[in-house]
Amino acid sequence: MTMKYIITIIALSIVYILIPFTASAHVKWFSTETPIKAPLEEIVSPLFITLTLIISVTLGVLPKLSTKLQHFNLVKTADKRLTSLRPYSPILLRLGVAFALMIQLLSGSILAPEIPVRQMTMWIAILTISLLLMPNKMATQLGAIGLFMLFVFEIQFFGFFHMLEYSYYLAIVLALLIQKTRYHHFGIPILYLGTGFSLCWAALEKLVFPELSINIIESFNIPTFGIEPSILVVLGAFIEFVLGYLLLIGIFNRLLALSITLLFFMTTTVFGITEIIGHSIIHIILIIFIIEGKGFYPTPIEIHRGLRHQTVFIVFNFLLINLALLLLYYRFA
Repeated sequence: MTMKYIITIIALSIVYILIPFTASAHVKWFSTETPIKAPLEEIVSPLFITLTLIISVTLGVLPKLSTKLQHFNLVKTADKRLTSLRPYSPILLRLGVAFALMIQLLSGSILAPEIPVRQMTMWIAILTISLLLMPNKMATQLGAIGLFMLFVFEIQFFGFFHMLEYSYYLAIVLALLIQKTRYHHFGIPILYLGTGFSLCWAALEKLVFPELSINIIESFNIPTFGIEPSILVVLGAFIEFVLGYLLLIGIFNRLLALSITLLFFMTTTVFGITEIIGHSIIHIILIIFIIEGKGFYPTPIEIHRGLRHQTVFIVFNFLLINLALLLLYYRFA
């Protein structure tokens, strides 16, 4: 067995170990610990710096790998068949959001498992669901406004910082508002930005409040295979951040969406019904990503022509976004 295959097996094994933990994007759903912010010098540790550099180098080869992958006949066939389903994406988004809101209401929560249903939000949610079930442009736009009202209403109870973790709802609102308008093609890029940012923001929670994640590992008896829980937390946070970052820049769109979907499905065996309720709306978005691919407009990475420019773009922006979002999160946490 060559060294290349050994490294591949080790890498896949590490990913498999981290699957149940990493895909649980929102640790506050499951942890019973009080959030305690770790000192910045503990967050930006030698492990953090080492992982940042290793991941930066690894990301640099993705543009070339993406180009080679597109030449496979299997990939071309899959892309062609999935692209033929694009006309159904707007319907899937509209009905999917309505379905996800129904599940949330039945569970006694709204928007996220930790947000309880109140009398006001219950009626707004019921009205929003009813509007989204109607195959009408005006009803869809009013339903989008209803969803926005739910989001804004919860800000007064949980704060804007807390709700940033669910910024994909704002992306959904915009995507629904521009359905059946001349701007409808912008819906997919908006969903990518909102979902990617949400994953990155949720990943930072693991770094800034590591005790929450460690509590989950201990409470749910998640196997660590000899790895220190604190190290596992950092590894999980980086994997989640990279997934969000790749959604933001627009590379491996369909493959990435499929991978995240499978990861979230696998975590239901660990976290149960709460995981299903919390991520139901993200599953809808990811299915749309699988159908749409990159959409009709060039992704951020495609704006840069040539492998060299794309490599510089993906590496430099990872370092910049990683550091900028971490400092921003830490400042307001």
